[in-house]
Amino acid sequence: MGGDAPIVVQSMTNTDTADVEATARQVAALARAGSELVRITVDRNEAAAAVPRIKERVAQFGASVPLVGDFHYIGHKLLADHPACAEALAKYRINPGNVGFKNKRDPQFTQIVETAIRYGKPVRIGANWGSLDQELLTRLMDENSRSATPREAREVTHEAVVQSALLSAARAEEIGLPKNRIILSAKVSAVQDLIAVYSELARRSDYALHLGLTEAGMGSKGIVASSAAMGVLLQQGIGDTVRISLTPEPGGDRTREVQVAQELLQTMGLRTFVPLVAACPGCGRTTSTTFQELASDIQGFIRSSMPDWKMRYPGVETLQVAVMGCIVNGPGESKHADIGISLPGTGEQPTAPVFVDGKKVATLRGATLCDDFKQMVVDYIERRWGLGERAAAE
Repeated sequence: MGGDAPIVVQSMTNTDTADVEATARQVAALARAGSELVRITVDRNEAAAAVPRIKERVAQFGASVPLVGDFHYIGHKLLADHPACAEALAKYRINPGNVGFKNKRDPQFTQIVETAIRYGKPVRIGANWGSLDQELLTRLMDENSRSATPREAREVTHEAVVQSALLSAARAEEIGLPKNRIILSAKVSAVQDLIAVYSELARRSDYALHLGLTEAGMGSKGIVASSAAMGVLLQQGIGDTVRISLTPEPGGDRTREVQVAQELLQTMGLRTFVPLVAACPGCGRTTSTTFQELASDIQGFIRSSMPDWKMRYPGVETLQVAVMGCIVNGPGESKHADIGISLPGTGEQPTAPVFVDGKKVATLRGATLCDDFKQMVVDYIERRWGLGERAAAE
């Protein structure tokens, strides 16, 4: 990651890591959803001992994804006492605010970094203003109060977050960790704070950066806040990995955060993960819910099919589908897509023209309309990205 590499989507489990089966199942589900890194909490001996077994179990589920160990307070001890865990993890994540306190901070930080060097692992140094190094913050606040032109306390806190990450990264390099194995993050929970902190971090360093709005919240609030903050930064070329930290709805699917991260990157034109479905919002001309149901059905059908399609049809993620609700914009939008359908609105003839590569190719109607259109999508994919076409081209 970093440099010219694609921006990486990552996520984190919310299971008890000591529960091997539950954690492995969630890791596999996140990987199938498209998470390219999965972070797991390693907070005690039972969790550390479970890591190698989780990795094995994930592989048994047919999934493959690097595991990142999230360490707080006693990471140095857990890595030392469980070498199999240290080896099984692809990366370590540590928080400079709680890696150790007072005279224990540097020895414990050093021990973790030396372990990473020994096993050839990268380290994410993740500062968080919810668990900021209080000694550093106090010193900066004291210096600010003595300044002839003191800054607002919030600005000083921004500086403390940035310094915490940068000073820790410099120390890791002193110990011997190569710069290209260091990733920094600086998590805050407000949009403008995140933009300010990461803009400054990017201005003052060239480490790979992980973006994420911490404690973003639940549902649309978390999605909007994360997208607003990270969209600004990504547009400026800041960020090498992203996570959308959503609080799951009761009984909600953890993979939702992966889907949102992918959609953010794809709508910004930075990555391509799944075919896009364009659909109109509906209005008084589209009182029928048919097009809404069809759009939802097609979107779900595409997402559920993508694991198989990715293997069978390289390039299928660039497919563009349109599901429109009336004749005002429907035919035009459908012509712009690779394959599109314009459903009848209120008062229109009960027919739905289908356009492929800008040309009308069929008219669908009746109870089987949804299934007929899905089959046309599959047929289009097979013709364009199937083995037969590639073999003929070769």
